[in-house]
Amino acid sequence: MDVSAKDIERRPLSTIWRLAWPQTLMMVFHFLIGFIDVFVAGRISSNVQASMGMISQLLFFFLVLAMAVANGSVAAISQSLGAGLHRRILRFIGLSLQLGLAGSAIILMAGWLAKDAVLSLLQVPAEISGIMSYFYDVFLLILPVYYLFIITNAVFRARQQVFQPLYAMILVTTVNTLGDFGLGLGWFGLPELGYKGLAWATFASIACGTVFNVFQLLRFDLLRARSFPPLRWIRPAVGYIFKVAWPGGLMMVVWHSAYMVLYALVASLPEGSVTALAGMSAGLRVESFLFLPGFAFNMTASILVGEYLGKGDPGEAKRMGYRIWLLALGCIGLLTLGLWLVIEPVAAFIAPDPTVAAETVNYLTYNMAAIPFVLTVMTLAGAMNGAGATLYNLLSFSIGSWVIRLPLAWWLGHHALAESTGIWMAMLTSQVLQACMVLYIYTYWPWQRFALVKRRKGQPNGFRTS
Repeated sequence: MDVSAKDIERRPLSTIWRLAWPQTLMMVFHFLIGFIDVFVAGRISSNVQASMGMISQLLFFFLVLAMAVANGSVAAISQSLGAGLHRRILRFIGLSLQLGLAGSAIILMAGWLAKDAVLSLLQVPAEISGIMSYFYDVFLLILPVYYLFIITNAVFRARQQVFQPLYAMILVTTVNTLGDFGLGLGWFGLPELGYKGLAWATFASIACGTVFNVFQLLRFDLLRARSFPPLRWIRPAVGYIFKVAWPGGLMMVVWHSAYMVLYALVASLPEGSVTALAGMSAGLRVESFLFLPGFAFNMTASILVGEYLGKGDPGEAKRMGYRIWLLALGCIGLLTLGLWLVIEPVAAFIAPDPTVAAETVNYLTYNMAAIPFVLTVMTLAGAMNGAGATLYNLLSFSIGSWVIRLPLAWWLGHHALAESTGIWMAMLTSQVLQACMVLYIYTYWPWQRFALVKRRKGQPNGFRTS
């Protein structure tokens, strides 16, 4: 492992940072993949760029099951690591890969059968229907390898081998970049395939990342015959992963769909809707740089809290969550403050139109003020993910998004103020209230009870759920 148990005990803050910075860098490379896809698509045509944006949104829903299984895997493996149960780790690795392959096969088949209905539901314009159809077909074929890529990355993170996913993401970014420019635009002496080249560049890059990860599992002796457990062990194990996975998967759907409704509220503003949409789009790009380290602290909290729960020390697990939260507030708070000092030139660079640049600053005024509250939600939700308490996260995200943010955005944006500022105010208010909710749940609710518990010696399976 990259971080030893003694390191965690002796230097907890140093350990948190050593786990967080490689994951932050991994998220930067993840951001670059999407940025380069959109950049090259725009150099081919606006139709390809529009199609790339739509298929990226659709891919999120295709991958929800993989991300849900990954959350369950992190909780189960990190707790097993803390308990010192190496055989149980191997079995959860094998089971997670099997669930990923089975899930991807189901989504692939359903996607093929429902293709016409899905594209019709998306209201795909006629001029890009051919491009979207091709993207749809290729991105469905990607699903089995993409599921394995997501789950194997989660396996390494759970074992604190955080450099392995980083190396895999660097490889994926490199292959994707060369493929986009090479096959998309005809660089490097490769055939110019246009939008078809972008699709196959994505396929090739994810395939390379998955092969790399599987090779690393074999190299670290984590994937072997013993990794595939007997049926009597699978039954309770699947039950635990399902208990963690379904609220996590539903939470991502709730969160993503709420953002889509928020976009619709902005687009339907009584005045200045186009400018507001452009300002929001530009502002989200700036925000994304602050979210990247936030996601890293989220994943670090899952790893370390899960390990302490596996050791049978729920008190220290809770304290570790607080430490990670405070460190995240300090580090990203300073980054936010530094960015705010140059926010006007940054907004002008991203949005050359002065009206859009002003709206971008307006958007960021409220959403950068929300960063401490966003970090509270992200970090403590990550800690509860490590315990398997994804049901509590689903509750807080559902209330924060659908009960508070969207109704308030509709009222402020369309009635009380009748302008975009009302929606930005609603976003800030919902983040403050959701952060208070998550902090209360983390402090007072028994989220540790969702963790795996070792059975007494002599009892079958080596674990039970609680």
